[in-house]
Amino acid sequence: MDVGIPESPSRWALGAAYAVPLCVLPSAIWRLYAATEEGSDTSWYLVFLSVLSMALALLTLGLVHDWGQRVPHWVPRFGGTPIPARPVVFAAVIGGSLLVALCVYVIVNQTFHLVGRAWVGIGHEEPTREAPGWDVMRYYLPLVAWGPLVIAVAADYRRRVVLRC
Repeated sequence: MDVGIPESPSRWALGAAYAVPLCVLPSAIWRLYAATEEGSDTSWYLVFLSVLSMALALLTLGLVHDWGQRVPHWVPRFGGTPIPARPVVFAAVIGGSLLVALCVYVIVNQTFHLVGRAWVGIGHEEPTREAPGWDVMRYYLPLVAWGPLVIAVAADYRRRVVLRC
């Protein structure tokens, strides 16, 4: 294999990378809806969390596209510079592992009630709320796949980019 020619991502990795934003989308939309309905001082937090989660999910696409291997040309001074592959893989695997750990924690807590049922809001004046039921959790259920998908796509990226050197 020629080191100068980058290998194309696997078909399954392409599908997995594009599935990540689709897994995040239902919860992001629900949080935006909840922010408009709630009207409290902390509704900005729901909007911020939706935007942040979608941005992080869309970054997964950089693992299967060329724009994820070089700094964009429009960035002053650094445009076109190759992005070191090992830190990208490290960040993706750590992020995916944290997502898996968070999902395991939520599932175990929902099953065994390790932490109290009430959820505290972000602000000091926010009232304590009941934990959401399955009518809300159904929007968060696709997030269970987010971590494993990111780890799988990172493994394909590592195979293509890091190991070819």
